[in-house]
Amino acid sequence: MLSENSLDDLRAIVGDEHLMTSPEALVCYSYDGTFHESLPDAVIHPGSTEEVAAILKLCNRERIPVIPRGMASGLAAGTVPLDGGLVLNLVRLNRILEIDMDNMMATAQAGVITADFQAEVEKLGLFYPPDPSSIRHSTLGGNVACNAGGPRCLKYGITGDYVMALEVVLADGRIMRLGGKAIKNVTGYDLVSLFVGSEGTLGIVTEVTLKLVAYPEAKRTAQAVFPRLEDAAGAINAVLRGGIVPATLELMDETAINSVEDFLHLGLPRDAEAVLVIETDGDQADATRDMQVVAQICHKHGASEVRVAQTTEEGDELWRARRSISGSLGRKRPNKLGEDISVPRSAIPEMIARIKQISAKYDLPIVIFGHAGDGNLHPNILFDKRDEEEWQRVEAAVGDLFGAAVEVGGTLSGEHGVGLLKRPYLEMALGMTAVEMQKRIKQAWDPNNILNPGKIFA
Repeated sequence: MLSENSLDDLRAIVGDEHLMTSPEALVCYSYDGTFHESLPDAVIHPGSTEEVAAILKLCNRERIPVIPRGMASGLAAGTVPLDGGLVLNLVRLNRILEIDMDNMMATAQAGVITADFQAEVEKLGLFYPPDPSSIRHSTLGGNVACNAGGPRCLKYGITGDYVMALEVVLADGRIMRLGGKAIKNVTGYDLVSLFVGSEGTLGIVTEVTLKLVAYPEAKRTAQAVFPRLEDAAGAINAVLRGGIVPATLELMDETAINSVEDFLHLGLPRDAEAVLVIETDGDQADATRDMQVVAQICHKHGASEVRVAQTTEEGDELWRARRSISGSLGRKRPNKLGEDISVPRSAIPEMIARIKQISAKYDLPIVIFGHAGDGNLHPNILFDKRDEEEWQRVEAAVGDLFGAAVEVGGTLSGEHGVGLLKRPYLEMALGMTAVEMQKRIKQAWDPNNILNPGKIFA
């Protein structure tokens, strides 16, 4: 519990209206995009980097756990308070500070919604490509914390590929700026990259400078239907070997296809083992030519149908099935555990086969979709958490999923992070020595363990 003196000190920093302790407020900040929940002792809404610094200085002195939070769209329980403490909600830091046209960069506060940031730079003909599925309600700070990706990361890369500079508040309240607008910078250790993906365990990111690119002139979208999953995997690799780098290359397995079809009745082929949603972009000629090549390769590798959208509206309709998968699963079972494994592209058929074996072994529906172009799969386990015996089967299945991913040369996460849910499997993926060295880094930056304690490491 926070003492009354500590609460008074926090109110003095942000004002009474920006510190919450009511039971209903605590419930609202007790969970994220997972099914885990735990009550904090209080919730604070700073309005500036200086206020964040004052809060951390106080909390470090009083040994108060601080759980940084944006819009809590995370899928690894990374913003769930584990043992009370103070939720540090950063959504008031919501200003785009600069769009630098000459250097093609923009600086924004951590609480800016990703889609809002994209819309503003696109007005000027610029493009910020990372597009996590939570783009309309996740924040730039959260994207940096988990190194978020999305469908476009096949061609354009993930959040970390665009982070040029950060403003960070350390555990003891000191403010530090890392990186800058210089394209090449190897002065000292790469501390910017250290913070990207650190999930709020090393410091609080309050401001980020992001690289931008020119907005593509045109895009083409296609949906390719494959009677056999193995043929779809072969087409993926053939497209990339052929010198084409699509903006997106998404996979839906037969379970995902049928879930969406049950939900929306879009006319999806229920007998297909896989559907690929593919997008090319660039200038008009390149986008069109690349899509023609992609369609030819898909037909050559066993596609029964390749439907290429002729208008923007048709393209949006082809994307609708892929974007509706998560929503469709709620009709199947009360709960779902959306996992996030990353494997070599060549291992996709083997990994999917193993997932289906795990599904049968534990008698649990597992829906598979994801960013097939870069091997980032999202197996979603459907279950009812009220059934204790079923939940035990889910936990066992998760262990098998991660074990299989590592065995085929992959890892635990491509974009969701470790948080709480994947913490028990960290050593399996990294090895004892690597985990020990990461713990030493955590100890050096946060010796009192106040920053998001219990996340990544026990």
